[in-house]
Amino acid sequence: MSANSHIEWTEATWNPVTGCTKISAGCKNCYAERLALRLRAMGNQRYRNGFRVTLHEDVLDLPRTWKKSRRIFVNSMSDLFHPDVPLWFIRRVFQSMEECPQHTFQILTKRSDRVRKMSPKLPWPQNVWMGVSVEDSRVLHRIADLREVAAAVRFLSCEPLIGSLAEIDLRGIQWVIVGGESGPHSRPMQIEWVREIFRACRKQKVPFFFKQWGGVRKDLTGRLLGGRTYNEMPQRLAA
Repeated sequence: MSANSHIEWTEATWNPVTGCTKISAGCKNCYAERLALRLRAMGNQRYRNGFRVTLHEDVLDLPRTWKKSRRIFVNSMSDLFHPDVPLWFIRRVFQSMEECPQHTFQILTKRSDRVRKMSPKLPWPQNVWMGVSVEDSRVLHRIADLREVAAAVRFLSCEPLIGSLAEIDLRGIQWVIVGGESGPHSRPMQIEWVREIFRACRKQKVPFFFKQWGGVRKDLTGRLLGGRTYNEMPQRLAA
């Protein structure tokens, strides 16, 4: 339940839910699963259930204690829209976000069908950004689901990028993050896949954030694309 984060596109993480299950190819080498099992082995009670979905009601109001405004990644160790997370709990998370307008909350899911179906049942304050993971062309349908969500900012995380997204359509999308897989057994990312997304962002005037090349040692491969760093963010952040 960290007040600070090393994830390049956010500033803090908040995990009212931990644990998840794999649903697509992007989940194969899940960093959160590895970390959860390591933390359980170290005796961390938050991860006593390993990587099984676990609700943490005691941290639902944690963002209230952070007075300085932050970008907060919601459930970096889970998926808020996992089917084992009930609607009442999701609504309680949204209540906390709505009552903390000083922060910007970034939610990321692979369960795009569930967020689309639940969207009318949830408030969508301006400080809540909703994103979906799009790792290859097999899950492009997640973008269509996201377009039906009434979030102020809708974004894509193309990470780990494991295939071409040459046909990507960014209508209704306000931000795109791209990154390669990192850690043990990481799958390589081809530069042309990155360029395809970059060109689509430029053509459709969507901010582009390049997170990393990845690999076993992501600190060695770095974040440069064409000799520069891309840290573009949605304009609503500056408003």
